[in-house]
Amino acid sequence: MTNATHKMVRMQLVGEDGNAFAILGRFQRAARQQGWTQEEIKSVMDRATSGDYDNLLGTIQGYVDEGDDEDE
Repeated sequence: MTNATHKMVRMQLVGEDGNAFAILGRFQRAARQQGWTQEEIKSVMDRATSGDYDNLLGTIQGYVDEGDDEDE
């Protein structure tokens, strides 16, 4: 499986829906739009969903670059 740890997704987290499914969906959509492979996305999603909400949020935050460009 490809290691995605060096890659970042440009998207906003602050001020957006904090629901776990919404966060995962937004991450997945943004990563796909930014050229991530399905294996890279799955690796992050598996790691994010392997624990509680705090784990999910911390994992996704580790792959997000909150710039001024939104994924939409």
